[in-house]
Amino acid sequence: MFEFEVQRCTRHCAKTEREFRPGEIFHSVLVSEGADVVRYDYSQEAWEQPPENAVGWWKSQMPAPNAKKVNWAPNDVMLHYFEQLESDSTRADVRYVLALLMVRRRILRLEDSEEDKDGNEQLALYCSKNETDYQVVVLDPSPERAAEIQEELSKLLYADAA
Repeated sequence: MFEFEVQRCTRHCAKTEREFRPGEIFHSVLVSEGADVVRYDYSQEAWEQPPENAVGWWKSQMPAPNAKKVNWAPNDVMLHYFEQLESDSTRADVRYVLALLMVRRRILRLEDSEEDKDGNEQLALYCSKNETDYQVVVLDPSPERAAEIQEELSKLLYADAA
């Protein structure tokens, strides 16, 4: 296990060096380069697929300069949804992505990574708020499925600021 800080969006395409326009869709990828993890942002037309050494990738939209600030759902809501997903094995990939999001938001803490009895990698997570340990199977959704999960979580967990 290793920790790293994700750099902010450069607001420019790494391939074309063109600045992103407000409302434009772009892709970001984290790439392992030696001991560092580096972020690259790509315009929709320059994006092909994540490279072999990608740690993670996602699709975003460049906000307009006068756009309203977007707020996350309260931590309790995210945690409740995460716990509900535990009983639905058909949505294990959603639970995994949500777990990563909650680690990033510091709702959950990554304690360890281990193998279960079937040889599947699992994340050992801890929530200090409810003093609970969680196990989450590590899954690697396809880029298409990752986009679906991102869209679903965005609809459920984001709300416009009042």
